[in-house]
Amino acid sequence: MSFASSHPFAVGNFRITPLSRSHDAGHHTAVLSIRRGEGSQTNDRIYTFKPEFKCQDSALMYAAAQGRYWLINPSSLA
Repeated sequence: MSFASSHPFAVGNFRITPLSRSHDAGHHTAVLSIRRGEGSQTNDRIYTFKPEFKCQDSALMYAAAQGRYWLINPSSLA
């Protein structure tokens, strides 16, 4: 298993990082990191999404879209 990251983006106190995890079968899973705070006060929530993608770019775009949607509706990933 390996990870790839696209460009993180920051909004307010939050840093959103879309990630992709590749599997042996050639599939990719979308992963999202939502980080808040600094130093010892950092909180990082990691979300892994169910759909699998054939291409890494698709998984990264899906994770980025989920991050943007979370900014609009934080309870969407609760």
